[in-house]
Amino acid sequence: MSARAVLALDQGTTGSAALVFDVEGRALASADREIAQHYPEPGHVEHDPMEIYETTVAVGREALTKAGVAASDVAAIGITNQRETTVVWDRATSRPIAPAVVWQSRASAGVCERLKREGLDPLVRERTGLVIDAYFSGTKIRWLLDRIPAARERAAAGELAFGTIDSWLIWKLSGGTAHLTDRTNASRTLLYDIRNGSWDDELLGALDVPRAMLPEVRSSSETYAGTSVFGVPIPIAGVAGDQQAALFGQTCTEPGEAKNTYGTGCFLLANTGPALVRAEGLLTTIGIATPHELAYALEGSAFVTGAAVQWLRDGLGIIREAAETEALASSLHGNDGVYLVPAFAGLGAPHWDMYARGALLGITRATGRAHLARATLESIAYQTRDLVDAMAAAGQPVAVLKVDGGGTANRFLMQFQADLLGVPVEVAAVRETTALGAAYLAGLATGIWRDIGELRAKRAVAERYEPRMSADERESLYAGWQRAVERAKGWAR
Repeated sequence: MSARAVLALDQGTTGSAALVFDVEGRALASADREIAQHYPEPGHVEHDPMEIYETTVAVGREALTKAGVAASDVAAIGITNQRETTVVWDRATSRPIAPAVVWQSRASAGVCERLKREGLDPLVRERTGLVIDAYFSGTKIRWLLDRIPAARERAAAGELAFGTIDSWLIWKLSGGTAHLTDRTNASRTLLYDIRNGSWDDELLGALDVPRAMLPEVRSSSETYAGTSVFGVPIPIAGVAGDQQAALFGQTCTEPGEAKNTYGTGCFLLANTGPALVRAEGLLTTIGIATPHELAYALEGSAFVTGAAVQWLRDGLGIIREAAETEALASSLHGNDGVYLVPAFAGLGAPHWDMYARGALLGITRATGRAHLARATLESIAYQTRDLVDAMAAAGQPVAVLKVDGGGTANRFLMQFQADLLGVPVEVAAVRETTALGAAYLAGLATGIWRDIGELRAKRAVAERYEPRMSADERESLYAGWQRAVERAKGWAR
């Protein structure tokens, strides 16, 4: 092919980013912008869908300019997105009828309680691999349709469309001509049967969601639509939820391979191949969905990790930038018994407590901002330990943890993570593996790369952290975390 680059659009919880990759999989340039977080009520989190779209286009243009790549030289666009975040819009005007309900939001907790009382847990688990929780899109759709006058009737009449952020971006980028999603994002809605690959009528009925508002489901690597917003027509040819994109970007394409992404939250995924593995406290989800391969994954989700560092900056004002936490944490010889449980949006896997809330424990008059910074970083590693232990209990032990995301730049966190797990931690050479995975999916669909084997050969490790902590110290610290978590559970019930 004459085209020499792939543009990856990575729309995340705290911001929109774009990266330009060459045919060797090297990042030529990137651009990013933060997006506003809105908290209309305690536990509710919202975004402006128009801001999401506008910042995505803006960073795409900026990244191409920085890379010195003309739009005519771009073979394809790959999209990866914050999953579960829910947008409902008017098909005729392409305007949202409400703010986007963010995956972190607990707004639909009441809907979940009703569904549980109706005894739907076993059906949801069997069909979708998920649990009934406000995390997922289906309950958010119902919450929106319940509270906006005439919305359900309009949706049933085909006037309204639902989408996760990938669908919203595809709709806007294509000028309202394509209402599509991929299998990885569909698998996060509570409405999609991951066994037979289709929207499930029984679940749609239980959640009272009209089928007419749902997008068509495709594989993650094929041509979806074209867009001309960058100056010339470019195919959108790769789509995956952010964690599945990171799994693919890390080339965890063989059963048993696992990755952990350190972003707004932490997400541990282990490829289980064609097997639908069920595990207590973990999710079963679609991991990879190309035209030639379908692989499932076990997933553990920690909702608030990097977002807790952002809270130190924006909420408390005790740091100016995230990088300061490394030196602050390292200035102490230990945590002095101070623990932060950042359950700002409840607890995810393996606890699944929608009513847990944040807790800071063990503070004394001697506690200072260094303790808060250290407790915040340690909380990220503790939550990952929760997930790794749950994986091991399910027969999926993690021998080496492959990691990516912004948090991997923090050397204190990475060493503490290796120490707490007792296994090596490998930092990917391309930290933005989520965007790389989206680029790989788009490039495979358009002939930039031949196959997965070619992509596996490109994987490189930037740093490897070996555990140094004694087993006694490791288990003592983790026991303190477990005590702290118990005190945070159920607080808002």
